[in-house]
Amino acid sequence: MTKSATRSADERRSRQALFITVSFVAVLWLVHLGAALFDLNLVKYGIYPRRITGTIGIAFAPLIHGSFSHLFANSVPILLLGTALLYGYPRSARVVLGCLYAGTGLAVWLTARDAYHIGASGLTFGMMFFVFIIGAIRWDRRAIALSMLVFFLYGGMVWGIFPTDPNVSYESHFFGALIGVVLAILCRNRDPAPLEKRYSWEDEAETPSDGPNNGPTQGGSRRLH
Repeated sequence: MTKSATRSADERRSRQALFITVSFVAVLWLVHLGAALFDLNLVKYGIYPRRITGTIGIAFAPLIHGSFSHLFANSVPILLLGTALLYGYPRSARVVLGCLYAGTGLAVWLTARDAYHIGASGLTFGMMFFVFIIGAIRWDRRAIALSMLVFFLYGGMVWGIFPTDPNVSYESHFFGALIGVVLAILCRNRDPAPLEKRYSWEDEAETPSDGPNNGPTQGGSRRLH
């Protein structure tokens, strides 16, 4: 593949990744704005652990947020981390996003505290840990760059997997992070490494010269977000 074709494919993939993440965040905002406009209480559609009726939250909890500040706190990381995931690992992303969405919700339903758990933070933690860990495992240039970028921006999120605030669903954070780490290990070879750029000076260094020896060298109404 020529350099121009590679560049064109990268640009197309980055635009597609951004479009998908922007679309998902737009859905989150539409849901919250609709709830605010029509005074709807959507918390009851969150995950309530070990209640049969609470299983509906596995599908809907990531779409529900308790406030605009809660929604905004998840929107920016989803945009950045989701774009990094979809751009850097398009084949893995299909598996990763599905497992994070359903797997985190199921784990919360099975083990978390008795309260309504809502919000998309399980997704953000899962994506952050996936991109960081897979970059450390693969060690190609793109993987390293994405890994360092997400760690620089969101490395502090690691503390969110611990129970520091009783009103925050650290369980969602923990299971999202755990699933992200496991998937990074399992999917480490699913996406091919990008072709390494070759520079003219590298070719010159490998060209033999005339000299000798030359060569290449919550209960009830509580909600947790």
